[in-house]
Amino acid sequence: MARHLRLSFEVKTFRKKFEPIYVYYKNGSDEPIPIYCVSDKQSNIEEICTSLRNMMFVLSFHPKHSALRQIRKEIMQFS
Repeated sequence: MARHLRLSFEVKTFRKKFEPIYVYYKNGSDEPIPIYCVSDKQSNIEEICTSLRNMMFVLSFHPKHSALRQIRKEIMQFS
């Protein structure tokens, strides 16, 4: 999803298995904002993408996240 929206992303992996898994949105040096959390492995890709899209859409209305405001249409078109 980040690639499609031309956003940079970082994946951090650990030797130990951690649950739940979190996805954060970070704008520059601001504190990261958790936008998705999954604690079971039953989630499918459609549910994950819908949840991410919804949270990013909501964040796009916040004045601090003008980068998301600029790509709001792309966020809603992504499926």
